[in-house]
Amino acid sequence: MATLTIKDLHVSIETDQGPKPILRGVDLTINQGEIHAIMGPNGSGKSTLAYTIAGHPRYTVDSGSIELDGENVLEMSVDERAKAGLFLAMQYPVEIPGVTVSNFLRTAKTALDGEAPPVRTWIKDLRGSMDAMQMDKTFAERNVNEGFSGGEKKRHEIVQLELLKPKFAVLDETDSGLDVDALKVVSEGVNRVKESTGLGVLLITHYTRILRYITPDFVHVFVDGKIAEEGGPELADRLEDEGYVRYQQATA
Repeated sequence: MATLTIKDLHVSIETDQGPKPILRGVDLTINQGEIHAIMGPNGSGKSTLAYTIAGHPRYTVDSGSIELDGENVLEMSVDERAKAGLFLAMQYPVEIPGVTVSNFLRTAKTALDGEAPPVRTWIKDLRGSMDAMQMDKTFAERNVNEGFSGGEKKRHEIVQLELLKPKFAVLDETDSGLDVDALKVVSEGVNRVKESTGLGVLLITHYTRILRYITPDFVHVFVDGKIAEEGGPELADRLEDEGYVRYQQATA
């Protein structure tokens, strides 16, 4: 069983006024097969954590560590992190003109595995995943996310997740912009991948509605760049009723 371990992580970004601290000592351990939900108000550092794990160059790690099975993630390039088993589903997936979905996915799979998947098997797997995500097969020959609706982009992210089979997935507000039908399809996709592969999930969200379909094992409340409280699924229910006011008052 793989483990992703974050210890005393401090992260900043460069601004016109100098470095601005965002993460202020984050400790978090995720085992494969677990679902961890991170909830919190806007500007609390949730997305910064996601992009730091993925290796976004905008963010500077001032101190602390991120390890995957004892290996130092912070010393890895972005592609090395992907090969080690990390996956980021972005809040705003980008368009890639001139690159079809099928070519993009097969190239990514080849890079991760070190060899190209057999064509016949690949086509079957791709079509099966797209069918499960209720995406028309014509999307395979369209350019990546170009002209896709918000829901179609998020469905495509889960197709990537299912085909690339990472050890850990960071889902950065995957529920944003989804109507209830798309939310159900996307949630079912995450659950399906988790059950079939033992995926570990770090699910970042503002709201509890996605947690009605993806049940977390642990809920972490993020405020002012650190974890203010931790608990089980019942903590999310309490946040739905009470909001984040009491945490923000405590840090004011």
